[in-house]
Amino acid sequence: MSNLSPAPEGQPSIHAAKDWVRILAEYREPNSLRSWTELVITLGPFILLWGLAWWSLSISYWLTVAISLLSAAFLLRLFAIQHDCGHAAFLKSRVAGDWVGRVIGVLTLTPYDVWRRSHSIHHNSAGNLGRRGIGDITTLTVAEYRDLSPMKRLMYRLYRHPIILFGLAPGYLFLLENRLPLGFMTSGKYWFSAMSTNVALLAALSGIAYFGGPMPIFLIFLPSTLLAATAGVWLFYVQHQFENTHWETDEDWQLHEAALHGSSHYVMPAVLQWLTANIGIHHVHHLYSRIPFYRLPEVLRDHAALAEGNRMTIRESFANARLHLWNEDTKTLVSFASGALKE
Repeated sequence: MSNLSPAPEGQPSIHAAKDWVRILAEYREPNSLRSWTELVITLGPFILLWGLAWWSLSISYWLTVAISLLSAAFLLRLFAIQHDCGHAAFLKSRVAGDWVGRVIGVLTLTPYDVWRRSHSIHHNSAGNLGRRGIGDITTLTVAEYRDLSPMKRLMYRLYRHPIILFGLAPGYLFLLENRLPLGFMTSGKYWFSAMSTNVALLAALSGIAYFGGPMPIFLIFLPSTLLAATAGVWLFYVQHQFENTHWETDEDWQLHEAALHGSSHYVMPAVLQWLTANIGIHHVHHLYSRIPFYRLPEVLRDHAALAEGNRMTIRESFANARLHLWNEDTKTLVSFASGALKE
């Protein structure tokens, strides 16, 4: 994975993270026609694939599952559009964007207003050792891990194991945890967001069961939802969990430095970049979250320093699943087997 490199002559240093905010503001304006087009070409194939999968139930259950897994890719992209709505980046009208996000939230099993608040906390605390716990992957420092009891060490190791993080956690998060606004129970707004999403989801699933029985739920809804959820969790993981990421104590933490240096540039083939709505250009997104996803490649084309910063290939990203602890001495994310635990 490449580190951030100096900017070309005439541009601010890539390390002067705050200097980029003024420049990136030029890309924040969404194009309404482009935004609605992106929604149509994502929602349309998703609905079409759902219909094809339902039709295929009379032919082959294996074909049904295969088609449902294809629909998961467009469900993932719908979540990315919902993500832009949450940042007021998708439409010029914040009200319209919020309602688009709420409707998509039923399809993604994500109560929009709850998620938007949680995600806002993530953006305003990512990389801050003093503000962990909401909207992030729990990460302990080496010193904190050393101080744990044997049982708590075991629990943390289990939590960070790939089978848990990418096997069990996605289903738990989207099917169960999203049903209740844990951490936001005192707010009627967030409670209503969760409950209204649940009611709409229950109505949709009841209609599906009424007209098609249980098989569309078991062979279309669940496979597509779980695959999209797993891909989403993986993307979120690699965007901040890499060796040279950025963590600081609360007193030393700075928003823009954490955004630029603590977020990856996940380089993917064009088709995957499209299906993930350019979310891999995460360091730019965290620096200026109001930029519509379809303008993020424009930023990289115009600013070579950002295009080269924090680059991570798919092959390189797999190694990140072995990194579990933040070493405050070396300022790197390390594995349980690292020498830091043997000192």
